[in-house]
Amino acid sequence: MTPAAVLSAASGVALVLLSLALLLTVLRIIRGPTLPDRVLGLDMLVAIAIGLIAVIAVRTGFYLYIDIAIALGLVGFLATVAFARFILARGLSPERRTPGATEIPQAKPRASQAGRRKRKGAR
Repeated sequence: MTPAAVLSAASGVALVLLSLALLLTVLRIIRGPTLPDRVLGLDMLVAIAIGLIAVIAVRTGFYLYIDIAIALGLVGFLATVAFARFILARGLSPERRTPGATEIPQAKPRASQAGRRKRKGAR
């Protein structure tokens, strides 16, 4: 068996497996059930897409695709960080809260500086 035949067979198997993983990941994104699960699915989708691009680059011999995969990795990382910050700003969903956990009390709003000046001048 020649090295070209082995490379062709291995890349064919890799493409089939990555395509199956892509399909299952899209199903996970659609079904949810929570927003963090969907964000994790999107991150996995980016990783699978990078793998597909790399296999296609090796199969075709056009290695400029690797640069595209690197750029996709950077964009995917930034998107994951942005989604994580969004989830943190939004707070935990009700189904993820532990029973019996107490809420953190919010600080009382401070009086504005203008209100303070009025009080000082009224004395």
